[in-house]
Amino acid sequence: MNGETVQADYQSTGTGSSQNSEQLLYWLRDRLGQHGPRFGCGVAQCGACTVLLNGAPSRSCVQQMHTVADQSEIRTLDGLAEGDEPHPLQSAFVALQAAQCGFCTNAMIMGSLGWLEGRIAAGNRAVPTEDEIKSFLSGASADNTRNYLCRCGTHTRIVDAIQSAAKEMVR
Repeated sequence: MNGETVQADYQSTGTGSSQNSEQLLYWLRDRLGQHGPRFGCGVAQCGACTVLLNGAPSRSCVQQMHTVADQSEIRTLDGLAEGDEPHPLQSAFVALQAAQCGFCTNAMIMGSLGWLEGRIAAGNRAVPTEDEIKSFLSGASADNTRNYLCRCGTHTRIVDAIQSAAKEMVR
């Protein structure tokens, strides 16, 4: 997790297709002190719980621990900074005041980080347009079917912050 190896001890009941275990969100928050991912809706609709699981945005409120493969890489908002140096997305959100209440900040940063890194890994180093970012955040783009919900209305600043960070990330 966040570049460090951790042992995933968790409670599980049942077997096979009826197996259940605690959600990744609670394991991260309660056992490892990761407070970036938050409980929002509990049904994978808002994105507040988003983490990167093997590089892909994942809704940790519905991801059960027994479904996370051994040696999986989990990244949370808590682990993005390099020492005292914030990640470009974190810096852009602060500089452009892209958070009003701050509840969606984890979703917006982690979701867009996975999306931007995925684009870059696929060879697309173009800075996304405002429309591409809006399409991604709404869940309407071909490479994302999940929306990211901001309840207090800082959408324009969020889009600007993602675009600003993308400029730095593709350099």
